[in-house]
Amino acid sequence: MYRWKTVTNRMQRFAETDIEQILAGCCKQDRSSQHALYRMYYAYGMSICIRYADHEQEAVFILNEGFLKVFLNIKKFDASMPFKPWFRTILVNTAINHIKKQRKFKMEVSMEEARHLPDREDILSRISYRELIGIVQSLSTAYRTVFNMYVIDGFKHEEIAQHLGITVSTSKSNLTRARAKLQELVMKKLNVTI
Repeated sequence: MYRWKTVTNRMQRFAETDIEQILAGCCKQDRSSQHALYRMYYAYGMSICIRYADHEQEAVFILNEGFLKVFLNIKKFDASMPFKPWFRTILVNTAINHIKKQRKFKMEVSMEEARHLPDREDILSRISYRELIGIVQSLSTAYRTVFNMYVIDGFKHEEIAQHLGITVSTSKSNLTRARAKLQELVMKKLNVTI
């Protein structure tokens, strides 16, 4: 057990050293460092972008746009802070900006309409993460974006409203609608009746 822990600690130190060297290389616009950073964070980045995209190609586009922003702004990164949260913020903002540019973002549900929807979140605990992400992707862009921002990325409704140019009540109602639609789709997938 002690030996495994020592090996794990050594691997973490090497990974930290590697990322520091890679980021230093990226600051110098070294292509091999940029490629190494891309390879190192591709899967993590895709796990974020796929939640906002309609399909995998769109997620790859958002991810590549996010990496471009990272490479262009890497000198602004505070090396005393962890890289992953900074990268995540860039990807989430890139995804939101992509959605806005595509003009696919329609928020027309009022809070009054959303009040009458049932609240059955317990059913979501009976489905795998991968299946849930697939179902989340099937939501409309508006519902999916608010759901991701609030539930997964931890934004408050006021922040969502500001980022997306909508009202707080629209954000809340779309979250309620997204949850209801997710529950409906999950119940259908699990063959559960209300």
